[in-house]
Amino acid sequence: MKQDLLDTTFLIPIRLDGIIRLENLILSIQYIQKHFATHIKVLEASDFNNGFIEKLIGKGVDYYFIEDRDPVFYRTKYLNKMTEWSDTTYLAIWDADIIVPREQTMDAITQLRKGSVDMIYPYDGHFFDTSDPIRELFIKTKNIKVLASNHGKMNLPYGAQMVGGAFMVNRLAYIKAGKENERYYGWGPEDGERFHRWKNLGMKVKHSFGNLYHLSHPRGANSSFRSEGQRRHTQMELLLTQQSSKEEILHRLNTHF
Repeated sequence: MKQDLLDTTFLIPIRLDGIIRLENLILSIQYIQKHFATHIKVLEASDFNNGFIEKLIGKGVDYYFIEDRDPVFYRTKYLNKMTEWSDTTYLAIWDADIIVPREQTMDAITQLRKGSVDMIYPYDGHFFDTSDPIRELFIKTKNIKVLASNHGKMNLPYGAQMVGGAFMVNRLAYIKAGKENERYYGWGPEDGERFHRWKNLGMKVKHSFGNLYHLSHPRGANSSFRSEGQRRHTQMELLLTQQSSKEEILHRLNTHF
């Protein structure tokens, strides 16, 4: 029986950069739909609509296409648009390559519903990159036990304190706290900036238990810094948030609690 997540919308923005990314997106959506009665929105931004994603993701998913000829995927801007299009109490913001065990997602939504957290990561900080062979085995079996039993063959590319990949949030609190920081144009440490912004604002943020699984894929132009200048800019933005008081952050956001 599917778990009731009708008060939650999964938001998945994507720039399709190859068949593997498309496969990962479909696997992630299929896993969500298998276990939950919920809402899913997928936004594709690209220079033209080839129709692949819309056709293959199937029914029960709201699909949006935005023509965007910029080679840089402006993910923060598109997530903010998707938030504006959503009206459920909670949001689950997912990368396109993520598998989170059902029990962890349910623990996260339970804590949100109780009001004990404003934002929660549905894992304990262990962000495992599956590797290509384990990803292929998961495709063949669709069995999450394949992932759970092969940790020793996976990498932790960001250590054991990751704050990205997937998070779940009270939608109104997310809006109040500034949603995504659109000063992050392209790939960068926006996950860290978001985490520190919420903590400095005094919001209730925590991790759940268990692991997150990232289905491996080739790293394209939107999976790394574009230049040394862009790297410095994004790191300075992170440092500014880390060192800002609640009042300074609220002034920058031009909002209040």
